Amino acid sequence: MFGAEGTAQKAIMNGIIAEFAEVSKLYGTFVALRKVSVQFERGRCYLVLGPNGAGKSTLLRTLAGLLQPSYGKVRIFTADGAAEEPMDARERIGYMSHATMLYDEFSGVENLRYFASLYRERDCVAPEEALRSVGLDPALARPVGQYSQGMRQRASLARVLISRPELLLLDEPFSNMDIASAHQMLRLLETFRTENRTILLTTHQRELAEPLADYVLTLEAGAVASVEDGPYGTRGALGLAAATAGAVR
Repeated sequence: MFGAEGTAQKAIMNGIIAEFAEVSKLYGTFVALRKVSVQFERGRCYLVLGPNGAGKSTLLRTLAGLLQPSYGKVRIFTADGAAEEPMDARERIGYMSHATMLYDEFSGVENLRYFASLYRERDCVAPEEALRSVGLDPALARPVGQYSQGMRQRASLARVLISRPELLLLDEPFSNMDIASAHQMLRLLETFRTENRTILLTTHQRELAEPLADYVLTLEAGAVASVEDGPYGTRGALGLAAATAGAVR
């Protein structure tokens, strides 16, 4: 645990779920994150932008507890303001990386049943429901290894949503998706954030993800270059053209 009672009370008052405090991450002489200080509010969506090598994936992996900062501290706050290290809060965090983390020889529903079994203290979404929510048919018996890239991406999102995480970290979630499928994912994520859950996502497709963003955080050379208001914070709706995809078989 981290200490100060004042920090916990401030987190409750401001609805903060996570905080970076002067965080740096070094790989030898290469600085991947450079004195990053930023807070993330509950129920908000943050779009993280920046060129290749700016530190976007490192930021998410550090918040997910997969990397330890070289300097500084990362805090994940509970609803009552208690502070935990990301390693101790992993069951409350969903992380979707470039790799799908799925077993190719299993079907989609077999994969999700396995991952749900790992969250013994969480009220998980039924695997069938999770697959339907991303537009996949749970009755599809085909192994994931035979899925298209877009279908694998959807199944990977279902994997991270199954534990009902409070903090959802998505690294390039729209890769290999057609526009209708991406819009379907955005609508699903909009529903997710209305449950007072927080989303951080990185993408090179700013025009696609920006409608969901309350804030746009830009990294340059591992440092926070800017934090700007996103369109969702002022409009309060996605504003997407009507486009949905049915269940994929």
